[in-house]
Amino acid sequence: MKEKKKNKKLKLPPFANEPMLDFSASKNRKAMEKAIAKVREELGKDHPSVIGGEEVWRDEKIISVNPCNHREVIGTFPHNTIDDANHAIDVATKAFEKWKKTPVASRSKMLVKAAAAMRKRKFEFSAALVLEVGKNWTEADADTAEAIDFMEYYAREVLRLDGEQPVVKAPKWLGKEKNKMVYVPLGVGVVLPPWNFPLAILAGMTVAALVTGNTVVLKPSPDAPFIAHKFFELMRDVGIPRGVLNIIHGGADVGEALVVNPKTRFVSFTGSRNVGVRINEMAAKTAPGQKWIKRVVAEMGGKDAIIIDREADLDAAAQGVAAAAFGFSGQKCSACSRAIIDEKVYDAFLEKLISKVDAIRVGDAERNAPMTAVSSERAFQKIVDYIEIGKQEGRLLAGGGVDSSKGWFVQPTVFADIAPTARLAQEEVFGPVLACIKAKDFDDALRIANNTDYGLTGSVYTTNKRKLERAREEFFVGNLYLNRKCTGALVGVHPFGGFNMSGTDSKTGSHDYLLLFVQGKTIAEKITE
Repeated sequence: MKEKKKNKKLKLPPFANEPMLDFSASKNRKAMEKAIAKVREELGKDHPSVIGGEEVWRDEKIISVNPCNHREVIGTFPHNTIDDANHAIDVATKAFEKWKKTPVASRSKMLVKAAAAMRKRKFEFSAALVLEVGKNWTEADADTAEAIDFMEYYAREVLRLDGEQPVVKAPKWLGKEKNKMVYVPLGVGVVLPPWNFPLAILAGMTVAALVTGNTVVLKPSPDAPFIAHKFFELMRDVGIPRGVLNIIHGGADVGEALVVNPKTRFVSFTGSRNVGVRINEMAAKTAPGQKWIKRVVAEMGGKDAIIIDREADLDAAAQGVAAAAFGFSGQKCSACSRAIIDEKVYDAFLEKLISKVDAIRVGDAERNAPMTAVSSERAFQKIVDYIEIGKQEGRLLAGGGVDSSKGWFVQPTVFADIAPTARLAQEEVFGPVLACIKAKDFDDALRIANNTDYGLTGSVYTTNKRKLERAREEFFVGNLYLNRKCTGALVGVHPFGGFNMSGTDSKTGSHDYLLLFVQGKTIAEKITE
């Protein structure tokens, strides 16, 4: 009842996910084309970092390019120094003293205002995603919608945390006491988002920290600084005070300086396993003058599997595997990179799968191709190397072709007869490469599914209810899907985060998530007559 009164007072309706756009409608197609043309007029410009409201420029630059046309420069950004990083932490530390005292209701309203502003500019933000990271229109729209969802959802969740928290009534023998527990912010947070969801994940990580009263130094991926800059400007426009949100750019040196700074209170990271483990190690080391144990919130990679049982609907399974493996060129931590298929339906399933894969057209994101370029030359070369490994470890069924003459294009690639312990079955490729593995039966399929270091997403296709129940108990992943694809988590609907080397199971878009950015304080007052 308390939560409902709070929401009513702030005039916040119940949370509802932002609907996806239908691009078969001519109105939406024309709006998207217009937005892409508008954003293209902004390309090629030089942009600053912003620390404490002051623009910072550096001679050394980070150059963002269009992955579908790597000759097209999206924008240039300063490669900040380690001194810049430490200065940003100092500025955020000073700003924290005032921001932490800002009423929770005011911070919540600011997020709702930011969500409304992004909703009005939905096509513009999606167009930036199309041009900078090569998302097709549908994938870009989903990214923008998720960013809006995070802002709306956390705006409501912080009100719940600000409400009365349950404590046990003091026993009579203790005497009269007035007891309560409150949540207070941590301090300065470093936010290190990925390039693959450069708006949704960036926004979610950042606003979760801000709305709970923390200040932030944001260092976006060097592969997606333009979108981050747009987000920063939007937050500045809706009234985030100077120094509360700061944005700097750079590589690993700048990121590491932010992590090890003794004034950094927490690090929120989404990215690769190697970097995440490195951050955790650095953050665990206490620096001179540091008063706390740093908190690390990390979402890392996955080697996600879909099990196709002998009792599955093979048509539905083939559609789900193709969508999960090759949506956004397989560049999702939730993407299906292993299809584990019962030997009784192995050949029949592969035939259906290949017919789906062969129909996938690879082309320019601007023209809304079903599959587009991969993110960078570095990613392209890594995927090429894994395709060669796959040719040694299995049988090439589809794809394998690559073209980097204009953009970094890789065909949707499927390998059959991959051993469960092969490199292609164990190592994260992060691209459009699918390993198909034969299982003897459902027991064997579950063993194979659980045999990696990861545990992010997984899916099972079967009509057998007993096997679905076993999957619920035995398939060790943070997000399990039954008779549907393993990608496409919705904020609030599918709280997201994984086990083992997939991260700290932070469960974004959940009731638990904001607790990672606060600490509980119990207050007990003796009542005297």
